[in-house]
Amino acid sequence: MKKLNVILVYNQIGDKVLMCKRAKEPYKGKFNLVGGHVEQNEDELHAAYRELQEETGITNNDIKLTHIMDFQYAMSDMELEVYTGKLNKEVELVEEVNELCWMDKNENFFDIEKFAGEGNIGHMLKQAEIYKDKLF
Repeated sequence: MKKLNVILVYNQIGDKVLMCKRAKEPYKGKFNLVGGHVEQNEDELHAAYRELQEETGITNNDIKLTHIMDFQYAMSDMELEVYTGKLNKEVELVEEVNELCWMDKNENFFDIEKFAGEGNIGHMLKQAEIYKDKLF
């Protein structure tokens, strides 16, 4: 089974979410969470931190990630792991491929014309909001 991850990053205050504008398919031109592939035999949490650092410059010294949910796509033989965390200090973002930006956490992340994932990003943010006292 192919494993991927996405990382829901909140700024220090917790009112903004880090997004990337996809430069390639799938979802080219739409906003998405940062993340990527989990390598074979790689620890999943390590993979989340690795992808976060590669795509944004954010390191494990800047944020504590928590695994909050998984999506299983049986027809695609794929699992998507979802992590979240809140920055513990200001960081300078370093773009790898995709343009990075901060968005207000109250944005309509269910808008499939603007965001990747057929509404899944909205669902992820709702879950993080429900458990924010335990997460942050």
